Amino acid sequence: MTQSSPSLAAPAPGKIPVTVLTGYLGAGKTTLLNRILTEEHGKRYAVIVNEFGEVGIDNDLVVGADEEVFEMNNGCVCCTVRGDLIRVLQGLMKRKGGFDAIIVETTGLADPGPVAQTFFVDDDVKARTYLDSVTAVVDAKHILLRLGDSKEAVEQIAFADQIVLNKTDLVSEDDLRHVEARIKRINPLAPIHRAQRSNVPLDAIIGKHSFDLERITELEPEFLNPGHGEAGHVHDEHCGHDHHHHDHGHVHDEHCGHDHHGHDHKSDIHDDGVKGISLTLDRPVDGQKITVWLNELLARRGPDILRAKGIIDVRGEERRLVFQAVHMILEGDFQRAWTDKDKRYSRMVFIGRDLDEAELKAGFEATAA
Repeated sequence: MTQSSPSLAAPAPGKIPVTVLTGYLGAGKTTLLNRILTEEHGKRYAVIVNEFGEVGIDNDLVVGADEEVFEMNNGCVCCTVRGDLIRVLQGLMKRKGGFDAIIVETTGLADPGPVAQTFFVDDDVKARTYLDSVTAVVDAKHILLRLGDSKEAVEQIAFADQIVLNKTDLVSEDDLRHVEARIKRINPLAPIHRAQRSNVPLDAIIGKHSFDLERITELEPEFLNPGHGEAGHVHDEHCGHDHHHHDHGHVHDEHCGHDHHGHDHKSDIHDDGVKGISLTLDRPVDGQKITVWLNELLARRGPDILRAKGIIDVRGEERRLVFQAVHMILEGDFQRAWTDKDKRYSRMVFIGRDLDEAELKAGFEATAA
């Protein structure tokens, strides 16, 4: 599965992991960034923020605020992207001592896609760093309104590998479950970490290897659950699967017997057409056909497909074909062999805007051997 566009780099030894941190204005990103820059965590992190003044990094911590890079008391550094992200990254690479990780904060209104793609398209940056994950900080109290009036808020959730659901102390358990179900509808792949005042453990969001193909199978236990036959099935506590390994709790859907109509969530109708679609196929696929179909689909619908991931059973091949895509950039490779314990079938998830489920299903089924 080769693609003319640059491939998503798997981490190599000695490369610095990069976390892209996104989230709507007021969701709690700044609180999280201040924690990274001040806590005694014993690591050396570099935090790249878009505009120093806007973000409100605690000024008392900053040494020499007229420079572009600020050294923090705990050995971390903070820099502003006044110019080009690539130039700032190149500057960081030249600093002595190196870093354990780099965190790039996008503005509250930014689509994380182009920021993420920077780590695949610039050779210099790609040689020294790898994209580790895209983390979205979400305000549990206001997110339903935001999803109704902001395309960006929807896209940030859709693009993320993981969600920090912040301010959970400000809403009831029932409303929290409702919010989590909404997030899952947009992005079925991202685990949700509940938090208050952005108190998520840093190792929960840094060092995730979310863009490493070999880790796809570990990261989506829900998505990969055998017996999850129909597209778009949402697991709940009655569906017979063991959910104790997932850290996002019970996901509500319209079949789960709870009453969601009591909430006055007017924004429920409108997700700007962004949703996750999962497809499964019980017959082996033709390797050539699936490659042609995915390449053609991404060329045609790339801007609307924010993320895609899949594990494919290719006829005549004992290993599993694993792929992922970010917009039009596609990477795929054969990973470990199928074992007797595996339920051998193909499954993929597309997250994007105005996707036609019937068309995707027909295209996928047409690749059967």
